[in-house]
Amino acid sequence: MTEEKIKKIELLLLDVDGVLTNEAIIYNDDGKEIKAFNVKDGLGLRLLMNAGIKTGIVTGRRSNALSCRLRNLGVTLLYDGVSEKGSLLPTIVRDTGVSPENMAFIGDDLPDIPLLKRVGLPIAVRNAHELVIEICEIVTEKRGGEGAVREVCERILKTKGLWERSIHGFVS
Repeated sequence: MTEEKIKKIELLLLDVDGVLTNEAIIYNDDGKEIKAFNVKDGLGLRLLMNAGIKTGIVTGRRSNALSCRLRNLGVTLLYDGVSEKGSLLPTIVRDTGVSPENMAFIGDDLPDIPLLKRVGLPIAVRNAHELVIEICEIVTEKRGGEGAVREVCERILKTKGLWERSIHGFVS
C-alpha cells in the first residue's frame, strides 16, 4: 500500500529544523542563526526536482540561512513562519495544483502532526517525536539532518521508476 502511495507523489514537503537540519539551533556571537544542511539531502532534492517532482518547505520559523540554501537548490516553494501547518494545506493545493493525496510531508515534531494527518503520505525521520512516528507510514533509517531527506528522495525515485534516469549523468 505504501509503495502505491509513493508512486502517486507529485510534491514532497519538508519541515526544516530536525528534518533538513539536526535538532540544534546555533547562534553566532552577533545573534545570527547558523544552520548546517546535509549536502546529500540537497542532491536528493535536486534529483527529485529534475525528475519533475515538486519540492517545498513548511516551517514554523524564518531564517536567512534557509532562504540562502533554498535559492542554492532551486527550491522556490517556501512557507515559513507558519504556526498552524495543517491549515496551510488549501493554500499549498492552490499554489501547486497538487491534491493532498499526491503529497508527502516529512516531519519530526508535534507542530508537524496536523499537516502529516492531511497529506497522502506522512513520513517521519528516525529521531522524530513518538507521536509523530505513530501516525506516519514511513519512518526513515537516518536521522534528521543526517541524510533522511536523501533517503526519502531516493525511495520516491526508485519506486516511481525514475532512479536510473535520474543518476544517468553521474554514472555514465
